[in-house]
Amino acid sequence: MKRILSIVLAVLLLGGVTAVLLREAGADDDDGTATTTVYGMVGSEKSEFFADPEVIRELAGHGLTVRIDPVGSWAMEEAGLDGYDFAFPSSQGPADVLRERLGDTELPARPFYSPLVVMARASAAEVLAAGGIAELDGEHRGLLRMAPYLTAVEEGRTWQDLTGAEAHTELSGALYISSTDPLTSNSGAEYLAAASYVADGDRVADGAEAIERTAPLLRRLIQVQGAQRSSSDAPYRDFLSGIGNSLVLVYESQVAHLLLSGRQPPEDLVVLYPDTTVFSDHTVVPFTEAGKELGELLTNDPELRELAVRHGFRPQGSTAEFAAAVAGHTGYLNHDLTGVRQAPSPTSPVLRAMAERAREQEAGS
Repeated sequence: MKRILSIVLAVLLLGGVTAVLLREAGADDDDGTATTTVYGMVGSEKSEFFADPEVIRELAGHGLTVRIDPVGSWAMEEAGLDGYDFAFPSSQGPADVLRERLGDTELPARPFYSPLVVMARASAAEVLAAGGIAELDGEHRGLLRMAPYLTAVEEGRTWQDLTGAEAHTELSGALYISSTDPLTSNSGAEYLAAASYVADGDRVADGAEAIERTAPLLRRLIQVQGAQRSSSDAPYRDFLSGIGNSLVLVYESQVAHLLLSGRQPPEDLVVLYPDTTVFSDHTVVPFTEAGKELGELLTNDPELRELAVRHGFRPQGSTAEFAAAVAGHTGYLNHDLTGVRQAPSPTSPVLRAMAERAREQEAGS
């Protein structure tokens, strides 16, 4: 039964459907060895990792079968925890809130991380570069200059205001990056964190006054997008399908996995690394001993670390593993993050208040 489930999941993933490991599936591995079934809430960007048959086999070899429910990282903060052994949000903020709810003082495992990047159409990247908003260092890779970009958004500039856009009919209307809902999704929330940090003179928001200073800009970043998705998987797949906006915020891991899996990226794909971005620390918060064991395995097991790299993640504690794996794809990936700095993220309560303020303004309140 489990072998059939793995095959079905693989087919679904190839078809672009997000996988959910059903709780009703059997808890034994293929050779009949008994395993402990571990249930968890997991950010959707890690669904394919847990659906990977090699990951399933490696975990089963350690006596674990993992079943997941994809849940937005920030939505985990208020989710019911009954029946779960762990939560695996995409950043430390939601993890800290969950630990407070549990009264847990033990440091959680942070097996891997991924910086946020922007998937851009070549035409968009070239126009941004001509306008001083981006710097290209190859056909498929470059830097997004956050300060000039935020200034352009604050001034309400459109694509038509940028030199060269007239040659590309697909570039019209407001200049913006598509991101996810910051109230439910980690990537959307961390996008606001990085924007706030740059716009406020490289200061980390620490309360209501700081939130108000950047609220008008954050409103523009959110308002122009209209309805937002609850996870980064949907806009990522839209971009690959050739639809949606010309600039989309995703995790580097999503692009790296695309390349490492041998799938053909869009011919006009350019990966722009914001010169100030947020590194998303995927953090395992255990609720039970089985959840704790899973976090330790993901952090320390060499085979699972290698599989995480294949899925585009950067393992904690080592840069060599990721660099070696993507050596053939440096035309797209900035493996040593040259020219990129990490913006500190506000505390979870401040970041949530920041997102709520931006959304409240969007509603006109």
